[in-house]
Amino acid sequence: MRALLLRDLRLAFRAGGGFGLGLAFFLIVVTLVPFSVGPQSVLLALIASGVLWLGALVACLLSLDRLLALDCEDGSLDLIATAPIPLEAVLSAKAAAHWLTTGLPLVLAAPVFGVLLSLPVSGMWWLVVSLAIGTPALSSIGVFGAALTVGLKRGGLLLSLLVLPLYVPTLIFGAELARRGLEGQAVQTPLLMLAGISCGVIALMPFASAAALRMNLR
Repeated sequence: MRALLLRDLRLAFRAGGGFGLGLAFFLIVVTLVPFSVGPQSVLLALIASGVLWLGALVACLLSLDRLLALDCEDGSLDLIATAPIPLEAVLSAKAAAHWLTTGLPLVLAAPVFGVLLSLPVSGMWWLVVSLAIGTPALSSIGVFGAALTVGLKRGGLLLSLLVLPLYVPTLIFGAELARRGLEGQAVQTPLLMLAGISCGVIALMPFASAAALRMNLR
């Protein structure tokens, strides 16, 4: 499993789907928002958590179509599927590699980008916490979408359409947690809901992804 994880990390960087692409898109979103809504610091602070969460979500989408497509193209996916390693564990490793190259850099860069949107220091902590808890769920759901669309030509759009509705609960509670933390309100409810969604997705989605992948490989 460790070798598979390291292999996916190397492929993510070599194929151009590493953290650089997600961070670049994240930076573009943060830079363009003040031009569209105006430079008012109060307004930017109010929408900062929602904008940053939406930017992180869409940034995760950018590299989803490469999760299994590269393995399918070179034939290694068939070898991995027939290996003695459980397919659920393989897909969990791919989700972990996607989070390490996409989700984790976004979590670390969020405070810096929050400054560009005039996010107060009091809201930085909860923004980082919400992204750290929620982005693993985005990667796990993304692997499920990639397993459903593997082998399809130009399946990137279909993958986005399949995955986006599943992303909505994570987006809602993640942005709500960051907003409540910024405003000093009680954060227990969105925090527990977001953690529950992430734990449930990480535990169950590999089995759904493995079942979808097995059907596509037949």
